[in-house]
Amino acid sequence: MHISASRRSLVRAAALLTSVLTAVAGLAVVAAPAEAANRVTPGGFSGYGFDQCETQSQAAMDTWLTHSPYWAVGIYIAGENRHCGDDRQVHLTPEWVSTQQRNGWRLLPITVGPQAPCYVNPRKKIRIDNDPANDFAAAREQGRLEAIDTVQRARALGIARRSTLWNDIEAYDTTNRRCRNSTLAYLSGWTEKLHALNYVSGVYSSAARGINAIDDARVLEPGRFTMPDRLWIAEWIDLDNYRKPPTANPPTLLSAYVRSDGWMPNRRMRQYAGGHDETYGGVKINIDTNYLHLGRGTRAGRAPRFCNGTRVDFPRYRRLAFATRGAQVKGLQCLLKRKGWYAGRLTGFYNRGTERAVRRFQEARDLRANGRMLRSTWTIMLSEGKKVPVLKIGSGGNTVRRLQRSLNAAVHADLAVDGIFARSTTAAVRRYQREVGVRRTGVVAPNTWAHLQSGDL
Repeated sequence: MHISASRRSLVRAAALLTSVLTAVAGLAVVAAPAEAANRVTPGGFSGYGFDQCETQSQAAMDTWLTHSPYWAVGIYIAGENRHCGDDRQVHLTPEWVSTQQRNGWRLLPITVGPQAPCYVNPRKKIRIDNDPANDFAAAREQGRLEAIDTVQRARALGIARRSTLWNDIEAYDTTNRRCRNSTLAYLSGWTEKLHALNYVSGVYSSAARGINAIDDARVLEPGRFTMPDRLWIAEWIDLDNYRKPPTANPPTLLSAYVRSDGWMPNRRMRQYAGGHDETYGGVKINIDTNYLHLGRGTRAGRAPRFCNGTRVDFPRYRRLAFATRGAQVKGLQCLLKRKGWYAGRLTGFYNRGTERAVRRFQEARDLRANGRMLRSTWTIMLSEGKKVPVLKIGSGGNTVRRLQRSLNAAVHADLAVDGIFARSTTAAVRRYQREVGVRRTGVVAPNTWAHLQSGDL
């Protein structure tokens, strides 16, 4: 019996829908509890990420957490065309997801579903339907079904609603109009269904091919295709001319293949290096390297006010002793008062009461109790706090401000105390790590905090 192309497409779509609904029924029980405690990922973030086919072990993730500059990691969670399928994702569990998020990792969940009809790679056999009937209705339905399947897998792993899910579309011949339009229709269905399921739509592809086709459709055929919320642009640079590890200025998110008014300023990430080995803490992984600027980016939040606006942030902290005057003396008195060592007025004059308070603080911290504010005493006082989180490029907030103050005291770093861990803070951390004889990672892990809070110089 002869069956038309569009009829075959509907039959295949119905079969896939049946399998997806079966999976949904099995996953519904575990999905909600798994995601309940996890935050939206990646959220607002500006910084570096890596992706690798297989999810890494907890030991590897912990080592890279405290030794590498990366804060985001791509994980392949779905898709019939995944090269690293379920049988190779032995570490990818709800517990793994929750642990990484607690540790501060931003997750980038990826599906490798149907590929463009004209894509040439025998390993990825499932293709987007090329039937143009009803403006590629079959391809749009494939996209919706891929979204349903990916969301169910994401929820089962504990990936919260409003997180971004990424659809990997490998480079294809975008000059083939029918192939291009079917692929764009598929991505329209993907995006529309993700929105209905309360997730954010992301698309990964080659800058010159898949991404350029999306941007052209946005401008040249407005309204025909539903645009993804975020782009993951694969546009590699020569690593020989780019420092590894990535502690230099980040690569640009601008591209000759995407107009500057599209997905800017905070809806792009760039994969700027393909597969290469990097080793941190003795753990080597072959990775692709990415720079992200998503959501609101890394934010420092509102700076705290100390003692009715008394200034405590300085590019350097000078030596202070009895009879010294000035803004730093007033800032010191404020800090001592907040810690419960000083009960006098904030006069900006280093009086006997200030000297006694400093001496008591030094005695409590096993320092020489001379009553003078030298680098070691400043460093301890400024670095102390209840939290000692891992900090690196892309971190932001008051713990970063606390770190920046203590580095200004310890190594005269001249940092702006802005709460954003960027290139200058990384350089200052590496300088301090060299001074105290620890590995120069540029990452502030517990060992670096311990040196700062001991006043080591």
